[in-house]
Amino acid sequence: MHFKQVDTSVELPVMEHFYTIQGEGFHSGRAAYFVRLAGCDVGCVWCDVKESWDAGSHPVVKLDALMKEIIATKADFCVITGGEPALYDLTGICSLLKRNGIETAIETSGTAPLAGDVDWYCFSPKKFKAPVEEAYYKANELKVVINHPSDFSWAEEHAVKVNASCKLYLQPEWSKQERFLPQIIAYVKENPKWSLSLQTHKFMNIP
Repeated sequence: MHFKQVDTSVELPVMEHFYTIQGEGFHSGRAAYFVRLAGCDVGCVWCDVKESWDAGSHPVVKLDALMKEIIATKADFCVITGGEPALYDLTGICSLLKRNGIETAIETSGTAPLAGDVDWYCFSPKKFKAPVEEAYYKANELKVVINHPSDFSWAEEHAVKVNASCKLYLQPEWSKQERFLPQIIAYVKENPKWSLSLQTHKFMNIP
């Protein structure tokens, strides 16, 4: 099972949630509260959180209880990730976060329309399922994982579709970083519209 029917106005299936440092992309290095929702219909073969795919194996958490834990920290930034968070209506959680003055970001493959008001839309398309068109104009950040040499040209196919202000990132797949990092560095130097993203949280050994 990849999806769970819940009353998203008051609850969501959550694999884990924690206060940490954003490790990758535009907001790298920033303190962030992560809420990882359970359930995914994309199924990336190299996914490093495959345990998030099955929503049925994770608890449904009340939004009020979750917000109390977020507010108890000093977090002013919350990242909603997954799994695939856009599978759920996020209006409820986004409204609560905004009401408490917490900036909200989503990390999504863009395969489903987004319901919810976020401040930052990180679009990370995957070859395993095509994105919806709205992902291209909503994206504040395009983050493409490089897992194969063909991914460079595939990244460019998406880059021409996003809005002009969207930040562009290439990120090596963690298990192939030694192979692809030199290629990405060379590519970014030749194509400076792109920036390099690294999973710095893994170097720091933090979640």
